[in-house]
Amino acid sequence: MWSALVKGASGEGDRLAFGASLRARVTGRREELYVLEIESIGERPLEQELDAAGAMPLPPYIRREAGDPRDPLDRQRYQTIFAREDGAVAAPTASLHFTEAVLDRVRTRGVTVESLTLHVGPGTFQPVRAARVEDHHLLAERFVLPERLAAAVARARRSGGRVVAAGTTVTRTLESRATGDGQVDPGAGTCDLFIVPGHRFRVVDALLTNFHLPRSTLLMLVCAFAGRVRVLDAYKAAVEEGYRFYSYGDAMFLTPAPEARR
Repeated sequence: MWSALVKGASGEGDRLAFGASLRARVTGRREELYVLEIESIGERPLEQELDAAGAMPLPPYIRREAGDPRDPLDRQRYQTIFAREDGAVAAPTASLHFTEAVLDRVRTRGVTVESLTLHVGPGTFQPVRAARVEDHHLLAERFVLPERLAAAVARARRSGGRVVAAGTTVTRTLESRATGDGQVDPGAGTCDLFIVPGHRFRVVDALLTNFHLPRSTLLMLVCAFAGRVRVLDAYKAAVEEGYRFYSYGDAMFLTPAPEARR
């Protein structure tokens, strides 16, 4: 069974066809997603047929028509150097700023670089439509937080160093696994932590993040971390200076507001 956003489907029993060799049947709903039963009528395994039929899941504000000559470039560029496992519906865009050369320079300054797996899901990008922010529900996303990352956080705490998160998705995972002493529990599971102003950050000491859409859970997290006034001032300056926003845009390095500290 697969969970998916489906445009035009009405409900259980609907049948869909996509690509030359893929067929699906809607078997139900799971919150805002449709549950699909997908089969391949081609010669290749299902995962290979899906890969061949699919396109790079660029955000809708990056407009591409079928056959756009930039598609091969998008397949290369809209992928972080940390990517290892299939499962995300979008790139964690703060990591798009890193290359191996950049990370090598970071390491020469004594910085430890570790990674985790978070399969970014559609809930990350769904706008907040509820009248009260507290009523918005964030769809869960699967993660794997390895032992070596937990050990690196522990070393940073002992040495008086900082934990710098590359992106909001990393921040949410670390904060969801926080312990009382500012460290993290390793393991795998799902994360549906919705961070809004008032959250006390127990693990993350600095945040690298892109510029996000209004009314998004991502912007709310950033305001919770750095303070609403500071963030909106930064956005105003970015607009005035012609910074690029969103996935292929620029990034900013943030420190926490006093009220956000653990």
